[in-house]
Amino acid sequence: MTAARRGFADRVAALPARRQEQLQDAGLAVALAAINMVSVLPYSAHLHPLWLALLLLAAQALPLAWRRTAAVGTGLVIGAARITYDRIGFGYAPLPLGPAIAVYTVFDRRGPTLRLVTAILVVIGVSLSLDGPGHSEPYEAIFQGLIFATAMAAGLLSRAKRASLRAAENRAERAEAELDQEAARAAAAERARIARELHDVVAHHVSLMAVQAEAAASLLPGQPERARQSVDVIGDTARQALAELRRLLGVLRGPAERRPATSPTASLTDLPEVLAKVREAGLPVEFEVRGSPAVLAPGIELTAFRIVQEALTNTLRHADAAHAHVTVAYEPGYVTLSVADSGPRRSEAPTSSGTGFGLAGIAERVASCGGSLQVGPSQTDGFALTARLPVR
Repeated sequence: MTAARRGFADRVAALPARRQEQLQDAGLAVALAAINMVSVLPYSAHLHPLWLALLLLAAQALPLAWRRTAAVGTGLVIGAARITYDRIGFGYAPLPLGPAIAVYTVFDRRGPTLRLVTAILVVIGVSLSLDGPGHSEPYEAIFQGLIFATAMAAGLLSRAKRASLRAAENRAERAEAELDQEAARAAAAERARIARELHDVVAHHVSLMAVQAEAAASLLPGQPERARQSVDVIGDTARQALAELRRLLGVLRGPAERRPATSPTASLTDLPEVLAKVREAGLPVEFEVRGSPAVLAPGIELTAFRIVQEALTNTLRHADAAHAHVTVAYEPGYVTLSVADSGPRRSEAPTSSGTGFGLAGIAERVASCGGSLQVGPSQTDGFALTARLPVR
């Protein structure tokens, strides 16, 4: 292909789809008109008057330039030109390609009523043409019938194919929309999960540091050694909080970013460390394990650990309890976690240990695992939380 042809093709491709169709139809109309007229020129001596024959031949093709925008009108003009050509008795008629393309367009672009009317008009038009002089051979009726039947079938097939493509595009669009919605839901769930993790990590460690800071302040200046122990606990707790935050921030990093080494996900085996920190903060905690420990799914392990951690954090922050009791009970298919406190040591009424975002985060964690949660007063006028989680 020469550079000039490539440039023309590129300009045509850059046009809007409607404009491209108009140019294609105009090119088809002009080319077919030229073919019709050239095909009868060797027989010009038998066509009287020649100008009228050429005019009618051109009229059987040139209206195709408007076949997509005015399919019915185009078919009527072309059909009238063909019937007139045959009825006058011009011999050597070219193939009825123009009328066939017009019929194809109607069957491809119009509804069932117009298609039925077009089929009837085709039968009438072919009958009128074959009734003219020079059309006495029976094979002509069969030949033209096959041409128009093929045009009708091709139009219906093209229509069905276009409808199938539209349906496929609609299905693809719906599937893409559903994928977008699913991705948005997954992102929202992941944000909620990370928010719960951040809350649990920060609330627990900051609560411990606050309790130890209050203890250190109350021990100074009379008991500097015990105050220093509280300060050491604050430092250790702060370092643990930073390590947990680094782990969570590592999860948020993109896959291409270099992630720092992180510690394994927390599990129930880490509870003794949490209990030790809580005891150092001044809350005596009893720990009891019932049943044979089962292997939990990683997500269940983390959820169980966070539930106990958050419940103890709430007890430290709000209950001012004399002591707490933590129970982990294993049974076939389930693990039950129970955290109960003995109620306040002071006479004034404390803030409920279930306030704030802590209890809401616990409820979300339990629901995400398909478990059940019960909260309310304990038998010792304190607060009790019981969560039952599936092991898988």
